Amino acid sequence: MVVDLGYGDAGKGTVVDWLCASRPVHTVVRFNGGAQAAHNVVLRDGRHHTFAQFGAGTFRPGVRTHLSRHVVVDPLALAAEADHLTAVGVPDALDRLTADGEALLATPYHRAANRAREIARGADRHGSCGLGVGEAVAYGLAHPDEAPRVADCRRPAVLRRRLAALRDRLTAELGPLDVPPVEDCLPAYAGFAGRVAIVDRAYLAGVLRAGTCVFEGAQGVLLDEWHGFHPYTTWSTTTFANAEALLAEAGLAGTAQRLGVLRVTTTRHGPGPLVTEDPTLPFTDPRNPTNPWQGRFRFGHFDAVAHRYARDVVGGVDGLALTHLDLAGPELRICRRYDTLDRLVPGPAGDLDRQAALTARLLRARPVHDAPPADWPTAVADALDTPVVLTSHGPTAEDKLTAGRPTLLPV
Repeated sequence: MVVDLGYGDAGKGTVVDWLCASRPVHTVVRFNGGAQAAHNVVLRDGRHHTFAQFGAGTFRPGVRTHLSRHVVVDPLALAAEADHLTAVGVPDALDRLTADGEALLATPYHRAANRAREIARGADRHGSCGLGVGEAVAYGLAHPDEAPRVADCRRPAVLRRRLAALRDRLTAELGPLDVPPVEDCLPAYAGFAGRVAIVDRAYLAGVLRAGTCVFEGAQGVLLDEWHGFHPYTTWSTTTFANAEALLAEAGLAGTAQRLGVLRVTTTRHGPGPLVTEDPTLPFTDPRNPTNPWQGRFRFGHFDAVAHRYARDVVGGVDGLALTHLDLAGPELRICRRYDTLDRLVPGPAGDLDRQAALTARLLRARPVHDAPPADWPTAVADALDTPVVLTSHGPTAEDKLTAGRPTLLPV
């Protein structure tokens, strides 16, 4: 199970690709998020794809993807992603894809509403990706029996009724939205149902027993809907919780290894706390450009305080994958404490007032930086009291080295 112990963008995609390249993997299971994920994978021959809904092991022949019921599925974005994979030499991605029929659908109506709400926030934007994933989750919570789901793509009459009700509710709340008519959407969803295997929740148990599987998380623990720094969070559980629940349903609770991914430089996209932010750091990330919805990509020194908090939120990890070590120069330092505190303590899930108060405290906090470590993997392992078992010095699988406890990640 792979999660990001930061604000996202730490390199989950390249780590999952390495896992799938270094051993036989049957299926990559996506267990949260949706089309807003952006997991970059670069091959040695230069081919590149930003994985959103397909598992980041899809470049590897035969590796399948399963979209669990915890994923918000956007069939229109999925089709565009499949087209790009075909263009870079992977024409069979849809043949290797299964989707749980209970998963929520993200539609053009959700996307338009998401963008309308974010625009209305003005200077107080939350940093949404603008793809309607959170809107789909919110609608599913408010109208669980009427929210469009993947299985509805096989039932045109049901989907037509649910899309019309969704459109009418959102326009009544937000005013006119720039969206296509329901009838124009239905052929695309019917095409999705005819091309992708839609399965029930019992399907995954067989997959998990068919061979090694990798659970690929999206976003980062510091953006978690319950434990992130509210309101700059996602409508998604970014911890191991969904993956553990899926394993438990299959009678395999506690059988998976837990891998946490971190950059040597703590980053985030868009507004919200980043205590160690330093605009003088000489870094850029061409795969994370400024965009009108998330804003700019921000860099900070390694924030051990925040990453220890993420480790504690998920209940610990078996090992760490430390990425972007090629950026570890003399200007990059490590922060083990803030001026006002040296530890963040996780609270109960759902107490958003507590999380908002924590956010306010972090926005006032100032980092206390220590000198650049001579050995980054050792320094990070010591700061988080967790072994670094994989290091990454570049974007490809060949740039990865196992370290620490080699038995944790057998090749």
